[in-house]
Amino acid sequence: MTDLTLYHNPRCSKSRGALELLEVRGLTPTVVRYLETPLDAKQIQSLLTKLGISARQLLRTGEDEYKTLNLADSSLSEAQLIAAIAAHPKLMERPILEVGDKAVIGRPPEQILELLP
Repeated sequence: MTDLTLYHNPRCSKSRGALELLEVRGLTPTVVRYLETPLDAKQIQSLLTKLGISARQLLRTGEDEYKTLNLADSSLSEAQLIAAIAAHPKLMERPILEVGDKAVIGRPPEQILELLP
């Protein structure tokens, strides 16, 4: 099987649930604790391509940083939003499972099963 990478926040119940779903199937993903090891802009862009979504769709709008940085401003470019996510990884939706050239946001966690054979 193609390598599995889970972008994970162990403090998030959805993220823990996604990891558990993989583990009960005998799968051991590479776990990236993105709050400890933030993604750079290039990695975020690659992930967005695999997800098939825009940076705006990856944002967690309930985070304080979202409001503080005025990220609701529709005039912000894709590059500006990606830069904000890179600088403030807490803004990135989670969990995300990456399998080869595809990825999915695990909200709810069962959505990660879409990428498993």
